[in-house]
Amino acid sequence: MAGYLPSASRSPQPSSLSLLYQSDSSLCFTFLCSLDMEPSSDAPPSQTTSTAQAEPAVQAEHVANPTNAEVLPPKPSYKTLVSEIAADCGNNRKKSTAWDHFEKIKISEGQFKAVCHYCQKTYRANSKGHGTTNLLNHTPNCVKNPNRASPRGQQTLAFEPKMNGEGFQLVPTAFTVEASRKALAEMIILDELPFRFVEGYGFQRYSTTLQPKLQIRDIPSRQTVARDVINIYGVEREKLREALKGRRVCLTTDTWTSIQNLCYMSLTGHFIDDDWNLHKRILNFCQVEDHRGETIGRKIEMCLREWGVDGIFTLTVDNASSNGTTIKFLQTVTKDWKGTVLEHEFLHMRCCAHILNLIVGDGLKEIDASIARVREAVRYVKSSPNRNQTFRSIMERLGIESKCLLSLDVPTRWNSTYLMLDTAEKFEKVFLRMDFEDDSYSSYFLNKENSGGLGSPCGVDFQNCRTFVGFLKLFYNATKKFSGSLYVTSNTFFDEMFVIQENIAHLIKSQNHLLKNMATKMEAKFEKYWGKGDKINKLLYVAVVLDPRKKMRFLKFSFSEIYGDEVADEMVDLVRKFMDRLYDDYSRVDSPNVVLPSENERTHKEGDTVGCSDPYAMVNSRYERFLEVEKSIGCSNEIEKYLAENCESRRDVKFEILGWWKANSDRYLVLSKIARDVLAVPVSTVASESAFSTGGRILDPFRSSLSPLMVQNLVCAQNWLQAHVPISFRKSKDEMEALEDEFHELGNMF
Repeated sequence: MAGYLPSASRSPQPSSLSLLYQSDSSLCFTFLCSLDMEPSSDAPPSQTTSTAQAEPAVQAEHVANPTNAEVLPPKPSYKTLVSEIAADCGNNRKKSTAWDHFEKIKISEGQFKAVCHYCQKTYRANSKGHGTTNLLNHTPNCVKNPNRASPRGQQTLAFEPKMNGEGFQLVPTAFTVEASRKALAEMIILDELPFRFVEGYGFQRYSTTLQPKLQIRDIPSRQTVARDVINIYGVEREKLREALKGRRVCLTTDTWTSIQNLCYMSLTGHFIDDDWNLHKRILNFCQVEDHRGETIGRKIEMCLREWGVDGIFTLTVDNASSNGTTIKFLQTVTKDWKGTVLEHEFLHMRCCAHILNLIVGDGLKEIDASIARVREAVRYVKSSPNRNQTFRSIMERLGIESKCLLSLDVPTRWNSTYLMLDTAEKFEKVFLRMDFEDDSYSSYFLNKENSGGLGSPCGVDFQNCRTFVGFLKLFYNATKKFSGSLYVTSNTFFDEMFVIQENIAHLIKSQNHLLKNMATKMEAKFEKYWGKGDKINKLLYVAVVLDPRKKMRFLKFSFSEIYGDEVADEMVDLVRKFMDRLYDDYSRVDSPNVVLPSENERTHKEGDTVGCSDPYAMVNSRYERFLEVEKSIGCSNEIEKYLAENCESRRDVKFEILGWWKANSDRYLVLSKIARDVLAVPVSTVASESAFSTGGRILDPFRSSLSPLMVQNLVCAQNWLQAHVPISFRKSKDEMEALEDEFHELGNMF
């Protein structure tokens, strides 16, 4: 072979390059041999010249006959690597695309395994005994594959609730068994269903009717659902661990004894993320040996170390004596942790809702006789259908129309007592008429009087209850605000305390002897726990100052109204000194490199706007910076700058304090870090106590054999998954839980 061009006397034959495009490997070998025979620089000059002269002949032929169908293909470049051609031609089969997603690892002589790049799942990969079908099937279904394709087949449109709970959004969906199985496990967790639920005939029939593509064999067993629950717990736990990394956490904790007679501890973490969203997460719902303070403290320390949390800001607890020991233990063992602030001087946060409960309890004792009579009358009406029917018939005759229903209270829960009295006083005329018309009602209370009990309620009793309800409503509203979990509560504390103290001071001056005694006892209990403001954790005052609608001015106004100007000046000075200490500590620990921009930097930024397309925007931007400089004149730090500015309007009902700090965090680099921690402080332990309500429903008499570890998985996973539930569903669930708790307490009374 002396070149690629055939002689002129022969008909054109396929060149070796055209043979390369064929699939026969022998032809590829022929082409490789032809490459070895190519002219080189060492070839005789005559051969080189003839070859070089032949190339223009071909070009001339192309020009002369451009439509010739038998034109030979162009000569390949000599730069083509022999190794590349050999790699393509040495094997008829192309390399499978599965190896783009798997790594082939040799485990022994002639034995290989394939490892998924994403989920690390392994398959056998011997070249002779195993193909790549399993690998190709796994790749599009791998849950960790970032390029995972959407489900095959035609998709359908569905309405999905928006996260803010306002309306629905249209999204494309497609059915997969894997997605339905995960959704089933999440339903078991969120709706507190037993594992055996999935094996019920009714559920299986409903599922297959709802989705014909779902086969009975695709519905998992109770054992499989339990494993899926554990997997979901593990995945959500890692997400939360990542979110907690490097953050200070505000904690609430409480203990509870289950139906199994086991002691459980609930530990809840509260924090604000980088996007200024408030989060409440149950970190642990675990078994403890006893209720002793040191035991609880050691358990909390162990849990926090497992989570990788190295900073506790506050710990909110009730007034149990053992909690003092817990606080002292944690102050000692976590004093040297990275996120410790002011050596845990203000770690202990008393549950404000619990203190309100004690204050109201003392006030209830003053009108206990009137409350007891009304309670007994309500109990009589609700004790049988016939008595309730008599009550309703008298209502109709008197023309009283009300959608309110009588509710019997739980004596140990004053909020239920408030609701009972608030409803009962509306039916005063009905109760008084029953005393004359219903012989059974009158004889019922007559027998009680004869046995040393109380008689039926009279007009004076209802008047006392009506007066007390108006006052008790302040405590009821305050407790509801303190117990919120979807919004900041630390900045609302002082508002409620100011209103309650004002009303107590007003009732002490009342001419009504009953109300005066009640208010006097409440004031004594108030001063026992909070004094004249000096016994309150100072972080709650800082939360008021960090509310841009109030700042230090509202503190001074409130203290002067209650205690006078002298006490107000002392408290304002005390709070300001504490804020300075807090600011210095954060500047040293969290923001050691924070510096204000120099004059040259500000000038450079102003120069950047010279080329701005909108001259008005440029002027506005420069004017805003001018105002910033003007406000900062004479301010030594961010606190002075913040307090020197005017307060935001309190009339704006849509004002969001976290949104304000998010928008102004660049202006207050250190102060915003303080605000992120202070505003996350919970003022009540309701967040931890609500976990016991969940635990009580999960550990019912039919599921009491669940292990403590599985109980923790269910309780914690439910709380974590609820973060993705629309707000409207969460609010309705909270209301339902409160109603169920009241029914549960009432059931225990009978």
